[in-house]
Amino acid sequence: MSNTTELLQHGAELFPGEVVTTAHVRHLDLPLQAGKLALITLDNGFDHTKPTTFGPGSLLKLSAALDQVEAEAAEGKIVGAAITGKPFIFAVGADLKGVELLQQHADALAIGKGGHEVFKRIAALPVPTFAFYNGAAMGGGVEVGLHCDYRTVSAGVPAFSLPEVFLGLVPGWGGCTILPNLIGAGKAVKVIIENSMNQNKQLKGKDVFELGIADAIFEPADFLEQSLLWAAKVLKGDLAVEREAIDRGKAWDDAVLWGRMVADSKVHGAAPAAYKALDIIAAVKDADLADKASLQAGFDAEDAALADLIMSGELRSGIYAFNLVQRRAKRPVGAPDKSLARPVSKVGVVGAGLMASQLALLFARRLEVPVVLTDIDQERVDKGVGYVHAEIDKLLGKGRIGQDKANRLKGLVTGSLDKAAAFGDADFVIEAVFEEMGVKQTVFADLENVVSPTCVLATNTSSLSVTEMASKLKHPERVVGFHFFNPVAILPLLEIVRGEQTDDASLATAFAVSKKLKKTSVLCKDAPAFVVNRILTRFMGEIQNIIDEGTPIASVEKAVEPLGLPMSPIVLLELVGPAIALHVSETLHGAFPERFTVSENLGKVVKAGKRGFYTWVDGKQVLDPEVLELLTFGDSVLTEEQVLSRALEAVAQEIGLMLAEGVVAEAQDIDLCMITGAGWPFHLGGITPYLDREGISERVNGKKFLAPGVASVPAQA
Repeated sequence: MSNTTELLQHGAELFPGEVVTTAHVRHLDLPLQAGKLALITLDNGFDHTKPTTFGPGSLLKLSAALDQVEAEAAEGKIVGAAITGKPFIFAVGADLKGVELLQQHADALAIGKGGHEVFKRIAALPVPTFAFYNGAAMGGGVEVGLHCDYRTVSAGVPAFSLPEVFLGLVPGWGGCTILPNLIGAGKAVKVIIENSMNQNKQLKGKDVFELGIADAIFEPADFLEQSLLWAAKVLKGDLAVEREAIDRGKAWDDAVLWGRMVADSKVHGAAPAAYKALDIIAAVKDADLADKASLQAGFDAEDAALADLIMSGELRSGIYAFNLVQRRAKRPVGAPDKSLARPVSKVGVVGAGLMASQLALLFARRLEVPVVLTDIDQERVDKGVGYVHAEIDKLLGKGRIGQDKANRLKGLVTGSLDKAAAFGDADFVIEAVFEEMGVKQTVFADLENVVSPTCVLATNTSSLSVTEMASKLKHPERVVGFHFFNPVAILPLLEIVRGEQTDDASLATAFAVSKKLKKTSVLCKDAPAFVVNRILTRFMGEIQNIIDEGTPIASVEKAVEPLGLPMSPIVLLELVGPAIALHVSETLHGAFPERFTVSENLGKVVKAGKRGFYTWVDGKQVLDPEVLELLTFGDSVLTEEQVLSRALEAVAQEIGLMLAEGVVAEAQDIDLCMITGAGWPFHLGGITPYLDREGISERVNGKKFLAPGVASVPAQA
């Protein structure tokens, strides 16, 4: 029994619940009389709803298949070997459920080494090897293909990535070592660091080919047939595969430096995964794909980094966050039975400003039903419709949709000043007008006179009471909160708010629409500012109080850097807009005056018409001297540690109160909202486990938010 087999058998004992991926070997006669090919197909026995993964049991199956292929190659029975996946899925990497179970550093190291040893066997086969990326490929799924000599990709591949850094790992089965030596350090850093840290951005099949990861691209309809023909030409010598030369000089060093800048901008050194990946990329600068032995130092470094990170709190946090986004988000807690949802064949949007226009575009693209915008005059309506049509033209220009689709979408989006004509046959109408209760109540009163009895009335309010908004209607049960986050097309979260009288049918329809919009829905109680804005306003309010009391802005900004937030509080204030931030803080101050303050300094900034505290001078962001002239400060100066502690204690208190009030079902819903609506970093694993780990939850509330074992660090870490 080989050492690799022993490692993986021990690993399989640690992963008793693994869904094992089998590796089926079949033999195909290649076109052009090129000879016989051994084709290994990865398949876990499920349809595409359960993607293929690699755990130790799966690696053992692949190793056994390679035993057979290796023997056949040695006997001259085959001229090449290839690996592909089941329909729609190539393979999506390591089995994260199993990784969570590892408690010993030695076991984590063994898993890394075991994967390397199996994948290296592909590269060591005495015949040319091919990877046919037929479907989604991530992590170890990408890496198994990197160990092959040649790769093809389907143009229909929807998702291709190395997401490990996003989760708190490194691409540890060859990604950090082979990819930069295949496509160059610059492109590899984009895939491993930049894409991963930008909310796990996925590549499409076309991107994979253009980056040089795949040597050929074919349409999905006959992908396997074309890949086999292409392989036959390569094996016969009729087709030479040419790749760009790798610049191993300054360009390599610059790429690593750029990666560090990206990592700094995202996590400010607070999470180690990206930096470990970059260290490995820097170290394999002089490796050579033609000399497999020269790659071993990189593989060893990957093993060490992988083991260290598996034992870290960052990975546990990343997996916890990943599970929220991939699983809990697909089964919203508290949503009514979906059978109660009414069909939606037409959507109305009240308002034609930027937010309303973004909503109209999203509804048209995802639901593909008529969408009508209204506003107070024709100029506003025309501007809103024009915005939507211009955005569709941009999609066409980028090749994301075809001309027929563009024409169809444009035809779906129209405008009208006649609400009765526009909304009389609508099934779902959403308002996106000025954030003032009286205005919204008037809008709904007007709508109730023209819409059908079953039409759902939705509000995109960010902080106002849905119950109060519906209180003057004859049928308040049809009103539901439908709070999007800006930019609408990018941020996944949709807070769905149940008013006191909202009925199950209206709520079920809202959830059904959200699903078609491909949004992450969380059911919220009708409470001031719901979830994200309430937490952010408490956090930002405490930060603003600390500044007003006398701690310099620069010190406050630096104090929160260890959180690795996507942007600093003051920059976030500018993005949100001081006027909106002031309005939300006033709303929450009215509801909870003992905890939410209204900053006089913020009021001065809004009154002066300023966008924020910063301005740009000679290409650099600096504090705006005109703003500083407006402000008054106290003389209480806190240390950076005191700033961070005070801000987080305020957040912990607010979350505790929200859970006690039943704003959401569980702490996990708070985390899901903050990750998908506020960009709370994956490496922190949600705000509540972070507050638990830091001891803040117990210090403030006397208990942790999460039960023992949830998002926890291994005992041996």
